[in-house]
Amino acid sequence: MLVGCPDGRKQFWSASVPRPVPECRIARRVTAAAVAAAIAATVSACTTLPRDAATATLAGAPVVTLPDTRRLDLRSSADGRVYRVFVALPEGPPPPGGYPVLYVLDGNALFPVAALMARAQARRSASTGIRPGIVVGIGYPTDEPYDEQARAFDYTPPAPGLSPEFGGGDAFLDFIERDLQPFIAREFPVDARRRTLFGHSFGGLLALHALFTRPGLFADYVAASPSIWWNDGFILKEREAFAARSTPRARVLVTVGSREQAPPTGASAERAALLRQRGQVDAARSLGLDLERLRPAGLQAGFREFEGENHGSAALPALQRAIEYALGQP
Repeated sequence: MLVGCPDGRKQFWSASVPRPVPECRIARRVTAAAVAAAIAATVSACTTLPRDAATATLAGAPVVTLPDTRRLDLRSSADGRVYRVFVALPEGPPPPGGYPVLYVLDGNALFPVAALMARAQARRSASTGIRPGIVVGIGYPTDEPYDEQARAFDYTPPAPGLSPEFGGGDAFLDFIERDLQPFIAREFPVDARRRTLFGHSFGGLLALHALFTRPGLFADYVAASPSIWWNDGFILKEREAFAARSTPRARVLVTVGSREQAPPTGASAERAALLRQRGQVDAARSLGLDLERLRPAGLQAGFREFEGENHGSAALPALQRAIEYALGQP
């Protein structure tokens, strides 16, 4: 249905979702670049009277929220784990085939930036090529940007000999396939042929695991700075099995920052040695080029290296590429 917005725009939203579902609050301790992007691109949904700077105080000031977003906690039917789901409401009626959907892992941290970037570009579609769509963040019921323990479990593939804190990737994909995707499809008219998964770091590892083991779950996969080093490169074994099977038509983009295996100033000798051992840039480049060789079998693969970006900062340009994959002109 179309509902009115305070600024006079019309907003498409399913009548089956109660309106009181809270708008998304920006998680604390998000990266400085993400916060800067959020502040530049949005305004608080709360209206306050102006104050003189000489007497103003932040005490009692309203929390910054993201307009036209909703969040709710969903329980997985696979194992009972609870996930916080963030949804950026699409603007305007759906296209004939339904809305494209971008699913963003580490939703507590990355959803605010993804939602704002996508919305700002969709409003200038003629110059950006980005169409309105749905952005879904998958996170955890916490106010922190990252739940390190939960993501280490959910974003790593099952493998022999793992300790219990790793290896929940299949159950997490079950949640997406059996619970989350059907939920989104009930609430919105969506184009099942245009679903994109974005993950960074361990999330990038999970995106590769999804491609290699459930290639039909999404149409596009963006693996940003994937943790290929994890468990002695276990994901490369999955890649070999994937290549040996008939490859479905899908797109995958592997990205990395050029500074990801270079130790930062002041890094300890141990940290520098660890970065060299993981070989983040070399591994991502090698995998990206390797996947490009599967193009004749139907896989459209690409690789992008972002000059001057480190492991954390490389997430943002990669997220832009994911928006282009998901919401760009088909």
